[in-house]
Amino acid sequence: MSSSPTSSSSSDVAASLASMFDVGCTVDFVVGTGWIPVREFLHLAPEGVLRLDQPAGADLEVRVHGVPIAEGEVAVVDDTAALRVTRLVPPTGVGWE
Repeated sequence: MSSSPTSSSSSDVAASLASMFDVGCTVDFVVGTGWIPVREFLHLAPEGVLRLDQPAGADLEVRVHGVPIAEGEVAVVDDTAALRVTRLVPPTGVGWE
């Protein structure tokens, strides 16, 4: 008797994804976003300041290939910068709602 896709166990899912476990992904850590007219952009200079839409201290957004997957805060681990995940962003799309 075959099982339906919705009744698959987590081990079945892991086995079907096993071939992808070592695939590399581009990960971006977004501090914030903002808006600037081209005129001002062309006049940027070292030590210039751009305002961001996010408040100071807000979590960073983590994107994998441009898709938001998590939020987190900067942490220091053995003298290197790291990210402490504070929230996972649920995936969107067919079957995830």
